[in-house]
Amino acid sequence: MNFELELSKGEFSIPECTICKKIVWPPVEFCNHCFGSVSLKKGNFEGKIIEFSRHDEDYFCIVEFENTIKIMAKILKIPEKGQKVKISKCGISNGNYYFYVN
Repeated sequence: MNFELELSKGEFSIPECTICKKIVWPPVEFCNHCFGSVSLKKGNFEGKIIEFSRHDEDYFCIVEFENTIKIMAKILKIPEKGQKVKISKCGISNGNYYFYVN
């Protein structure tokens, strides 16, 4: 499992324990619940905006995936609390993760 390698390719994956199926966040090699190994679930995951803010002309939001993972993402249109979104772009820049949703 290498979450950062996939993210650097622009792919968002969800780390999940191969034994107990628990979502492991932040992503690590072993489950913090049962110590099983972690694999990456790939897909076009839908999340929900739980909070948002505006800075100048940009909107940022906290998006929750799988009722567990929360990420901060940029959104290009005016967001609404509870709005369903998907990751449109992601990666790593200067050692920092970035996410865009639509």
